[in-house]
Amino acid sequence: MKNPIQLSPKDMINAYLLFFVVHGAQVGVGIQGFQRIIYQDARQDAWISVLLAGIASHIVTFCMIKTLEIYGSNDIYGIQQDIFGKWIGNFLNAMYVFYCFIAFFSVLRNYIEVIQVWLFPSIGTWFLSATLLIITIYAFTGGLRVIVGISFFSIILSLWIFPMLAFPLKYSVAESLLPILENDVRSILKGAHSMTFTIIGFEIINVIYPFVKDKKNVRKPVHLGLLFSTFIYLSVMMVSITYYSEGKLLKTIWATLTLFSFISFPFVERFEFIAVCFWMLIIIPNMCLYLWAAYRGVIRLVNIRGTTFVWLFSFFAFICTIIVQTRIQINTINTVFGQVAFYVIFVYPILLWILAILKKNFISKKVHKNEQT
Repeated sequence: MKNPIQLSPKDMINAYLLFFVVHGAQVGVGIQGFQRIIYQDARQDAWISVLLAGIASHIVTFCMIKTLEIYGSNDIYGIQQDIFGKWIGNFLNAMYVFYCFIAFFSVLRNYIEVIQVWLFPSIGTWFLSATLLIITIYAFTGGLRVIVGISFFSIILSLWIFPMLAFPLKYSVAESLLPILENDVRSILKGAHSMTFTIIGFEIINVIYPFVKDKKNVRKPVHLGLLFSTFIYLSVMMVSITYYSEGKLLKTIWATLTLFSFISFPFVERFEFIAVCFWMLIIIPNMCLYLWAAYRGVIRLVNIRGTTFVWLFSFFAFICTIIVQTRIQINTINTVFGQVAFYVIFVYPILLWILAILKKNFISKKVHKNEQT
């Protein structure tokens, strides 16, 4: 099936930029406080859960790329239409667009909560939501290459934040990681499952693949991006386990930001304030990529201009941020979305790959049979 949407040459990107796209999409609000959730399941073996989640992301990404290679210049929306037919394919496309919306909203609402708790408790949710949405809209209207450029600079400009984790190492106790593998396999796997909300983002490859110029070079930068993300999460988790006591980590909602709270310099006393503000550079690529991925799906379903779409999409996101206010509501959305995302990101791509192979073989046999007759 040919891609019905014409690709503009000005939107094409080089394969090496996928390193920044994948890493930029993966690292967002989840890293601010994922430790507590994983630690609840796997305790001191939580770092093993993070490692297993990283390995799983590599396996699933391999399946995604293999599926995309079968179809050449088509994205997941076109693949679903081809495999499942027009009606079921369009239904699945609509569900995938809805998934992108919830992912976008989760990033937006969680970051707003962080700003309100750590910096400006009195500022209204509507103001912060409108400000972030306007920035995202502005980036979206620039096209894919602008969004990829934002991902590139967000990583380059925020690299200095993570070496700051070396400061807590002075007060860390390495024995907190022992005994290794004390928890059963089920607990460790449950912890890896709980990493879903934090580690998602690499599925953007399903939508951006047709826009890559040198598709034969896709695998290396994508897997390097996943590897770098896994390294960041693993490092943060190990520092957190060794720094916090067991009871403290279970009660700390934003463990990563709290690690920054005791860091001070002669020229700045509250370093975590800088970290929270700088985090906007990290979450903007998340929002832009999910917004763009949703748009690619919507234009498969209806004829709509990009400007109209982005304002409608942002309006619904704005309304949702006003409705969802409490920590319990936000946490419930994060939990439910994480459970759904597990099947969308870690189960469905494998199934889709198998179906794509079966259809390819069926068509090949059919063509071969027709040639003989």
